[in-house]
Amino acid sequence: MITHVVMMKFKPEVTAEEIDALEALLDRLPDRIDEIESYDFGRDVARSDRSYDFALVSVFANLDTLKHYQTHPEHQVVLKKLGGMCAHIAAVDYENAPYHQQSDGDTDPWKSRNLFQRS
Repeated sequence: MITHVVMMKFKPEVTAEEIDALEALLDRLPDRIDEIESYDFGRDVARSDRSYDFALVSVFANLDTLKHYQTHPEHQVVLKKLGGMCAHIAAVDYENAPYHQQSDGDTDPWKSRNLFQRS
């Protein structure tokens, strides 16, 4: 499994309505891109000096499915929107350690280290 993490710092002039529209675009991706195993995103709530404004965390089966997601037309629409909104974007893609994955017999997601498991 590959976890894809993206952090975004918006330009000062970005409005709450533009962020709402971004969230609407992001919210529809899991229903349109089958390769997404789990998906979560949200606005920063800590508002510290070092905080980014927004983050996205998604999980893919392998690098090939991540690459398909990255080139998917629906994802390209999001990238275009982000290009106009963001002053800085940071991303990391890493291979999950085995203990991050929910065991087959564990039905309680709060006992799992993977709280983002897509059902």
